[in-house]
Amino acid sequence: MSIEIKEIYTRNELKEFVKFQFELYKNNPYFVPPLINEELNALDSEKNPALKQAEARYFLAYKNEKIAGRIAVFINRIETKELKIPKIRFGFFDVIDDIEVTKSLFAKVEEIAKANNLKYMEGPMGASNLEKAGMLTFGFDKIATAIGIYNYEYYPNHLEQLGFEKEKEWVENYLTAPETLQQKIYDFAKLVTERYKLKILQFKSPKDMQPYIKPVFDLLEESYKDLETFVPISEEQKAFYAKKYSTILNPEFITFIEDGEGELCAFAITMPSYAKALQKAKGSLFPLGWYHLLKAQKKNDIVEFVLIGVHPKYQRKGVTAIIFLEMFNTFKKHNIKWLETNPELEDNQSVQALWTDYNPVLHKRRKTFKKNI
Repeated sequence: MSIEIKEIYTRNELKEFVKFQFELYKNNPYFVPPLINEELNALDSEKNPALKQAEARYFLAYKNEKIAGRIAVFINRIETKELKIPKIRFGFFDVIDDIEVTKSLFAKVEEIAKANNLKYMEGPMGASNLEKAGMLTFGFDKIATAIGIYNYEYYPNHLEQLGFEKEKEWVENYLTAPETLQQKIYDFAKLVTERYKLKILQFKSPKDMQPYIKPVFDLLEESYKDLETFVPISEEQKAFYAKKYSTILNPEFITFIEDGEGELCAFAITMPSYAKALQKAKGSLFPLGWYHLLKAQKKNDIVEFVLIGVHPKYQRKGVTAIIFLEMFNTFKKHNIKWLETNPELEDNQSVQALWTDYNPVLHKRRKTFKKNI
C-alpha cells in the first residue's frame, strides 16, 4: 500500500486540493465548508497578496491511487528574512486516519524547511497572521464557526506521535446574551465617552464603512505590533481582506469609535453566524448558497465575535464598556440570544475578562503545534 506525495500547480489540481475536505467530512454535522472559489482565491498568488511576500507550495497525498491527505507549506519572507524567525508554516492540513500518510506529508514539509535553512515548523496557519490558525483539540462535537478550523480528534494525536509540541493555544467561549445590563455600565460608558470626547460611528451600508477599513487595519497593527508573533500587514493585504469581508459584514453589528481628533481609536466586529448557511451552501453561492447566506445575515439568533482592537493610548481606560453597551443594544434589537467567540489566546486575560457578564462557557480549544528540525 504505497503512499505518494504529489506537488500540485494548476487550478484544476487546486480544486482537488480544496474539495478533498468535502469528501473527508462528508455527513459530519460539525464541519463548516468554505466557499470553494473563495478558498481557491486564497491559494492563488495572483489573487491573494499575502502570497506575494511568501513562498507557497501545495501537496496531495495519494494512497492506493486515492487522495488521502493534503498540506500547504508557507515561507513568509518578512518573517524569515526581516524578522529572522527561522520558521516554516504549514496549513490546510487534512488527512485520513492513517499515521503513515501524515508522516509522509510532514516529511515533505521538513525537506523544504531544510532546503531553506529553517529550524522549525509550526501550524496549522496560513501564509499571513490574518488567516485561519489553530488545530482543534477540544470541542469536536461543536459546530465550527465560519472563520474557524474544524478537524477530527485524531489530528492532534497524529502530530504528537510525530514529536510535535504545543506552541500557542486559543480558547473559544459560548456566551448567553444578557437580558439587561447594570446601570453602572451605562453610567461608566457615558463617563468615558465624555472624558475622552469619543464618538460612535454608525453605518447604513457596507459602502459607508469603506473609508474606515484601512484605519481598522492600521489600528489592528498598532494594537498587536508588540506581540512576538506579529508580522506587518501590507497595503495590498489590507485591500484584499477589506474586499473579502465587506460583502458579508452587517454594519449594524460593527462598532467603530473615533476620538476627539477624528482618529479611529477602537473597533469591534461581530457578525451573524454563517455556519449553518455555509453547510447548506455546500461550497457554492449557486444555485441557492447566496440565499442561505443572505437569510443568515438578516435573520439569526447567534452572532460570532470576530475581532476587537483598541489603540494602546486608550487601553485600560474603559473604552470596552462603550463597545459592549453598543453590542448589547444591537443584540437586543435583533433578538440575538447567543454569542460565540472566535479563537482568543488563552493567556490574553484582558480579552477573557470581557465576557464576565455573558455567562461564558468554554467549549473549544485549539493549538498550533511546533517541531524543531
